Amino acid sequence: MSLIPKKGTVYVVDDDEAVRDSLQWLLEGKDYRVRCFDSAETFLSRYDPREVACLIVDIRMGGMTGLELQDRLIERKSPLPIVFITGHGDVPMAVNTMKKGALDFIQKPFNEEELVGLVERMLDHAREAFAGHQQAANRDALLAKLTGREAQVLERIVAGRLNKQIADDLGISIKTVEAHRANIMEKLNANTVADLLKIALGQGQTAAAAKAAATH
Repeated sequence: MSLIPKKGTVYVVDDDEAVRDSLQWLLEGKDYRVRCFDSAETFLSRYDPREVACLIVDIRMGGMTGLELQDRLIERKSPLPIVFITGHGDVPMAVNTMKKGALDFIQKPFNEEELVGLVERMLDHAREAFAGHQQAANRDALLAKLTGREAQVLERIVAGRLNKQIADDLGISIKTVEAHRANIMEKLNANTVADLLKIALGQGQTAAAAKAAATH
């Protein structure tokens, strides 16, 4: 039986040991896995983006601030949901962090019930983001199976080009295009053109795009 709680991981980054201990005691008591760091630099060196987690970080710290940490995570395109710990004077600054994608901010002293509710909301976001990340990784793995020529054919299928037009574009026969198309369908585990478009474009492709490609 796993000793890791099922609810998810909460990263706490704060240079105040008393705050770290308080948050760890509260959240572990609610069955969350808590990992505490005394600096943003230490957190960045150990952060695993494959983990379903959220981040509670002090807005003001010695060394790299919480704001700078948020900027670093944005640069890395990290989906990690963030909540900032603020003092009363930091509220305008915290509002600005939300414009950059932070989920919320909490003021000292904490309301324990509100904090736990906020953590659960963050982890819900994290699960959704992780699922999206997994889908993108699976898609990339499938597309990596294609040869360079197959990738060129797929690009034109997605653009709605006819087999004859693809043949003319690439200087190959229509039969060769058809063979490439069959190989692409097989490698991407696609049964229909709509399936093919879902993989090539991600899940957000339009029905109109699928219909256009299906007629070709």
